[in-house]
Amino acid sequence: MLKHLAAIACFGSALLCSTPAWVQDLPTIKSTTVELPAGDALFPGGSSADAINNNCLACHSPDMVLNQPPLPKATWETVVHKMINTYKAPIDEADVPAIVSYLVKTKGKD
Repeated sequence: MLKHLAAIACFGSALLCSTPAWVQDLPTIKSTTVELPAGDALFPGGSSADAINNNCLACHSPDMVLNQPPLPKATWETVVHKMINTYKAPIDEADVPAIVSYLVKTKGKD
């Protein structure tokens, strides 16, 4: 019995002294440079785009918005209100009709 306990003790201490399998070298992290396109683009349309330019460019590029599929007016209204209520976009309620109107004119679906 004593030999059995001694063998277990030796085996246990060998396990404790060995390097665990989970110890690995840390990966090397290297920096990456990304060049983004100029962010000075505006929504086309002159003064009819003022509301969308003044409220939406903080988070969205014109290309991102203008590449969306055509949507009906009710859906664009829902999207704009989602930006205000869910994402806390600081859009004045007085600008919402002009933004929706612009979206319907440029990306609307009958």
